[in-house]
Amino acid sequence: MPKNTLGEHLRQQGMSRRSFLKFCSLLASGMALSPALVPRIAQALEATRRPSVIWLSFQECTGCTESLTRSHTPTVEGLIFDAISLDYHHTLQAASGHAAEAAREEAMKENFGQYILVVDGSIPLDNPGFSTIAGISNLDMLKETAKGAAAIVAVGTCAAFGGLPKANPNPTGAVPVSDIITDKPIINVSGCPPIPVVITGVLAHILTFGGLPELDDLGRPAAFYGQSIHDRCYRRPFYEKGLFAETFDDEGAKKGWCLYKLGCKGPVTFNACATTKWNEGTSFPIESGHGCIGCSEPDFWDFGGFYEALSRPTGQTGKNAVYGVAAGTAVGAAVWAMNRAKKEEAVRGHEKLTMDELNREGEES
Repeated sequence: MPKNTLGEHLRQQGMSRRSFLKFCSLLASGMALSPALVPRIAQALEATRRPSVIWLSFQECTGCTESLTRSHTPTVEGLIFDAISLDYHHTLQAASGHAAEAAREEAMKENFGQYILVVDGSIPLDNPGFSTIAGISNLDMLKETAKGAAAIVAVGTCAAFGGLPKANPNPTGAVPVSDIITDKPIINVSGCPPIPVVITGVLAHILTFGGLPELDDLGRPAAFYGQSIHDRCYRRPFYEKGLFAETFDDEGAKKGWCLYKLGCKGPVTFNACATTKWNEGTSFPIESGHGCIGCSEPDFWDFGGFYEALSRPTGQTGKNAVYGVAAGTAVGAAVWAMNRAKKEEAVRGHEKLTMDELNREGEES
């Protein structure tokens, strides 16, 4: 592990105190933290050593790495060259062949018990020959590298939940990291691919606070996966009014109405797409006119057709259940009616029903 602290390293690179605080502000933004915590982050980084990071890629499409390279808070080059020591990564490293594997082995030996292991891609169990690196099966490389890791970050839905390779009929016997490694802390950063600043934000949190962020019941950072896309979506008011696009080119679609009937999985998908967005906060799929496909959830490839409206409970927790177009329309109309009576309810001191309660009412109706 590099012997100098991050603060010392940045000063050696010629970074001023003002630039350092700006860097800390970017980290706070990437971790979805209040700007008030910037001084605390700066203090922590002054004494923090740059951690060694080993990134393993298994059954994947390189989409997670492509996403990482598009992060802007912090940028990937700022993260790699200033914040962490990325000692092994198939796509981004300069070394190849024997030199590449030697770099991984050296990083494991020198930083045993302290390095962060990042994994993207699922692991095939049916046949070791389905995916190998330097003649080593994915399974063996994962087990070997995980032994000395302080924590593991499963980047992308393939590593977190099995993803596309695990979809029925799962010909390679693909499994997520957590099915194999059970004695290490694991953070699931799901998405196909994950949002760039969520990837770097999680790494920045570990770096800054020396531990894992608060996780949800699926092992994902609650700061980014704590609410459904539906809850944060700018089209939500149309859902509440019962206004839905029927086709992708009808008047409703042109007016930006809710895409629920066109298969949007936003109500059962937990991610920060609607707020953090993509391409430096430019847009996200729903804003571009396409419904959410639920890519940050387990088994999203087997939910049903991407353009079929939700018609049954998904098997997730109760708060994720949505019960079909008719019920969704009824729920939307019910919320709209409640909004009209909002002032009157406030006067009477009645508490507004939650969306969960309305969904249950929609199911019963």
